[in-house]
Amino acid sequence: MSVQEIREFNRFYTNLIGALDYSRHLHTPFTLTEARILYELAHAQGRDAADLRADLSLDAGHLSRILTAFEQRQLVTRAPSRQDARRQRIELTSRGREAAALLEERSREAVGSLVERIAPEDRGALTEALGAVRRILHEDPRPTGGERVAVRGPRAGDLGWSIERNAAVYAAEYGWNEEYEALVARIVADYADSHDPEREAMWVAELDGQRVGCVFCVRDVEPDTARLRLLLVDPAARGHGIGGRLVDTCIGFARECGYGAMVLWTNDVLAGARRIYQRAGFELVAERPHRSFGKHLVGQDWRLEL
Repeated sequence: MSVQEIREFNRFYTNLIGALDYSRHLHTPFTLTEARILYELAHAQGRDAADLRADLSLDAGHLSRILTAFEQRQLVTRAPSRQDARRQRIELTSRGREAAALLEERSREAVGSLVERIAPEDRGALTEALGAVRRILHEDPRPTGGERVAVRGPRAGDLGWSIERNAAVYAAEYGWNEEYEALVARIVADYADSHDPEREAMWVAELDGQRVGCVFCVRDVEPDTARLRLLLVDPAARGHGIGGRLVDTCIGFARECGYGAMVLWTNDVLAGARRIYQRAGFELVAERPHRSFGKHLVGQDWRLEL
């Protein structure tokens, strides 16, 4: 690839994202830099100013002026860090969280309008290409397995995030319609309403502090059997072993709870997930064609003896 090709792509992409300019097109009082700061604070409450400056490559004086303006507008509070009094801890106020949520909503709407112009069969290829660009041109590349991956229990907002991301990813990659989002919403709502914390659980995977995946372990209708549900890894975070870690965590929990087996249902088009299940020891026990989510699919039942 020549330098000229990269420059031409940069001009094209700069013009494209101009459609997402925060102040002009999303009808908000925030500049792009201000919106980036609000986004970072909303997704990792209690950030230190020094870390925020480094992550966003901002000049210290520029960041300080923005934070002072945010403080005057009652969007943030500033206080000495609990770990190091020399560092400044930044937190969003309730008004700040509302502003960040509005920005997030309008940004998703703007990006959604771009995605709608793309043919469904091309969306998966675009997602993979964007992920490849991020991995190849990352400023701090690490070898596979060396990324800061963490698997944790759920926090406020994670259940809603799991619904949104499942719906968005499968619509973009496979053209699944709102039936799938409705199914995911019912599964998550049932879990939130009545799950047994001793024998059922959810986990969220993070890459460098950002949510990129999830999985659920729930009790199956079959006695002494756990069911793995809603495994998801965001396309931009694939290739880091996150899906395998989520499945292994789910299996380990089921074993500790004393389940004798774990089952799951998937579809044959989800080849990446199927490879993860096979590596974990699951065996295909049944297949049947069906029409769901606006597509003709082949459903598959998998089982693992624990």
